[in-house]
Amino acid sequence: MKQKKQTACIRVFANEKQLNSCKRRMEELRDPLGSVASALNLAGNEVRLKMLFLLKEEGELCPCDLSDILSMSVPAVSQHLRKLKDGDLVTTKKIAQTVFYALTPESEILLQPHFDFFTNQTVKSAL
Repeated sequence: MKQKKQTACIRVFANEKQLNSCKRRMEELRDPLGSVASALNLAGNEVRLKMLFLLKEEGELCPCDLSDILSMSVPAVSQHLRKLKDGDLVTTKKIAQTVFYALTPESEILLQPHFDFFTNQTVKSAL
């Protein structure tokens, strides 16, 4: 006869001070954690992550540039950019009739470790 694996916690003593401290900290960080989770959720889409990486590398690009680079239609690119803008990951600057997109300073800081990972992978594969 098969025994069921125990899935419940079998801790004998709980450190109430630690648990309460962690609960307070989670409450204090509720808004920032939500913001980071939302940003990472948006960046979790491969196309949007590529766009964010390109904006980091180039500083700013217009939808037509991204369309050409990613071989996508301008409307599809614009839809992704709108989501990134709504999520405060990119800013816009209009020059004449062209809108240029760039990373917000906050999103650049948040995503830098991921961009570093890409750069390190490129260096490793070149060796």
